[in-house]
Amino acid sequence: MFERIYKNSIIEKPKLTLLFLIFLLLGFSYFAKNFQLDASSDTLLLENDPDLKYLREVNSKFGSKDFLVLTYTPNDDLINPNSITNLTNLKNDLNNLHWVNNVITILDVPLLKNNDDPLSERIKNFKTLSSKNVNIKRGFNEIINSPIYKEFVISNDGKTSGILVYIKVDDKIVELIKTKNKYLDKIDKNNLNSLEKKEYKKFLKKYDSYRKLYNQKNHQNINEIRAIIKKHNNHAKIHLGGIPMIADDMMTYVKNDIIVFGAGVFVFIVCTLWFVFRSFLWVLIPLLSCFFSVSIMVGLLGLLGWKVTVISSNFIALMLILTMAMNIHMSVRYLQFKKENPTVTNNEATLWTSKKMFWPILYTVLTTICAFLSLIFSGIKPIIDFGWMMTLGLLVSLTITFTLLPAILNVLIKENKNFNDQKKSKITSFLSSVAKKNTKTIFLSSLLIVLISIFGITRLEVENSFINYFDKKTEIYKGMKLIDEKLGGTTPLDVILKFPDKPEEEKTDDDFDSWDDEDQDDSKYWFTRNKIERITKVHEYLDSLDAVGKVISFASMVQVAEDLNDGKELQGLEMGVLYTKIPDTIKKEIIDPYISIKNNEARISLRILDSKKNLRRNELIKKINNDLENKIGLKSTDFKLAGVLILFNNLLQSLFKSQILTLGVVMVGITLMFLILFRNITLSLIGVVPNFMAAFLILGIIGLLKIPLDMMTITIAAITIGIAVDNSIHYIYRFKEEFKKTKNYNNTLDTCHNTVGIAILNTSITIVFGFSILVLSNFIPTIYFGVFTGLAMLLAMISVLTLLPKLILVVKPFGNE
Repeated sequence: MFERIYKNSIIEKPKLTLLFLIFLLLGFSYFAKNFQLDASSDTLLLENDPDLKYLREVNSKFGSKDFLVLTYTPNDDLINPNSITNLTNLKNDLNNLHWVNNVITILDVPLLKNNDDPLSERIKNFKTLSSKNVNIKRGFNEIINSPIYKEFVISNDGKTSGILVYIKVDDKIVELIKTKNKYLDKIDKNNLNSLEKKEYKKFLKKYDSYRKLYNQKNHQNINEIRAIIKKHNNHAKIHLGGIPMIADDMMTYVKNDIIVFGAGVFVFIVCTLWFVFRSFLWVLIPLLSCFFSVSIMVGLLGLLGWKVTVISSNFIALMLILTMAMNIHMSVRYLQFKKENPTVTNNEATLWTSKKMFWPILYTVLTTICAFLSLIFSGIKPIIDFGWMMTLGLLVSLTITFTLLPAILNVLIKENKNFNDQKKSKITSFLSSVAKKNTKTIFLSSLLIVLISIFGITRLEVENSFINYFDKKTEIYKGMKLIDEKLGGTTPLDVILKFPDKPEEEKTDDDFDSWDDEDQDDSKYWFTRNKIERITKVHEYLDSLDAVGKVISFASMVQVAEDLNDGKELQGLEMGVLYTKIPDTIKKEIIDPYISIKNNEARISLRILDSKKNLRRNELIKKINNDLENKIGLKSTDFKLAGVLILFNNLLQSLFKSQILTLGVVMVGITLMFLILFRNITLSLIGVVPNFMAAFLILGIIGLLKIPLDMMTITIAAITIGIAVDNSIHYIYRFKEEFKKTKNYNNTLDTCHNTVGIAILNTSITIVFGFSILVLSNFIPTIYFGVFTGLAMLLAMISVLTLLPKLILVVKPFGNE
């Protein structure tokens, strides 16, 4: 029945089919306007990570502001009058930007040792390097030796200054994020009722709409600040960093990758099709299938509201490659049939080709879908989204291939068209000879590959540096590298100390005689010597760790205060009085972010040296947790770690589990599909072996080269098996068909290598070159994905045309000759 419907609707009415597909294309093209990109930090996090929720709580307690960081290395000395003037001009230009809240440089650091006035006077009327009658050299020495500001706004060598550009808070986006988090919390607990689900869908549209505007504003802001940097570049070497800049640049990378990958693969496909068919018509027909498939898919993504991330930015390239592979197999089979049966009509030829190729192509699509669906077990949001996206894309490509291609053939191909003989391929002929004659070489090579794979896989690791995700030529890499090396590290980690709710009473023997006791509030009684000592002890421990750069806490403020008090230890009440006397401008910047009197907690903020070669994040986190309990003497309930380092480490540690799950699922799924397709256990096993070997060898090579697993490389093995196994299906399916005619294994092998083998060779070469386009990305994981997937596909192709036929010759799964 299906065949009759297919024949009557697609084959017999090709013009009507084309008209319907064009209408479909135009309809989905309308929704392409809603196609969205997303490069936010959410796309690089684990779903439902409890540490993410805790980090949000920490930020709400201690405050969190978006900011950009500039590294400023002047041509002259930093304290040279010209350098100070130039830095002042740069700061003024930055302050004049309407979206900037405030700018902090070394010119804004309060100087409390610059004169010999009474301490209370120095704090109330503090001076800075930009003040009149200030001793610049003395002030500079105070900053570079400050426990608060060294490696924060100035490097240890005094040559580079950090400039913090705080961005005005967008109250609407803050409120929208809070609302979204409330919904997500309810979803996690399954507390969302049907009405709230509808409201959540409406809210997401509102959220996405404003987020798009917010991203556009951020992009404009980054362009404005870069224009200012360019203006001042002749006076100093300036690099830009910060999360808003990274998010915007990654968005630019995603856009560029989509365009470059799509255009590059398109060129390769054109060249391959011309090389294979040497006919404009046979270049045009597969290209139209690719165009329709990708355009409809882009519209679908816009309609469904699915966003493309840096992980899925290669989906267009993948769709082009996989659609083209289907079309080459269909086209080659059609041409072979027409050559062998020149008198048949186009309708008969297209119907016969569609019937013959439907099952092998359907199963190749299903096995590839199995590979991409295995990614949903990774637990990593962008990888899960990528898996679903490619699953939908493959279904679109399959539908277009079996509707558009036959329709175009019936419309454009003339009945009396002559078809040239397809030339034999020297490569497939050579591989055919190898498969028949070199039994020992093939099996020994296979054994060697297995051993190398096992050894390499045992050396796989997940330790990765976020800095190394980017090309060394990019602004992200340059800025982060300089901040990491000169300004105390890049990856934030917070240690939150929790104090007993019961207030501690302490006696104090002395006070600051110079302080006026009026206008003091109850907050001064929060400060006790026990709390200060505990914060100081943990602070000093963290500061002693090699992997830790800058550490700031309330202990830093205490150190400054005691230094100003002639080195005398301050008691709790003295610290409380000092807290009430400090101007709000200083308090908001250097004290409130590190203590929460209301929540009875203290925050020790440190930054990890992300580019440190021997850094082991998971071991570092375990060491800190262990030492705080066993060396410092804290209870496990007295502290908790939070921050980007924890979230990034959670992601890294999930990669091994994700690799095992995705690989296991795809291997089991594809083996079952082979059993269903061929109904022969032996044939199914020998069909999957060459592809499994290629995937495992690539993992082994990655391990041997000491390239750490990341969000892209963990998908290589599963995707390689899913795509490469297509070759096995086509080869075995054709071998089974041809063997029925000849009943001779060697003759059938030659026939297959000169027919379907050529199609496998052509599609594999195109896939290899298609993936090689990904090396043009600025995102290093994408480059690795392109290089290793392409290499795996090449190895799989060689294996399918050598090891697979050799196994067939040895095992004889179709019976004796």
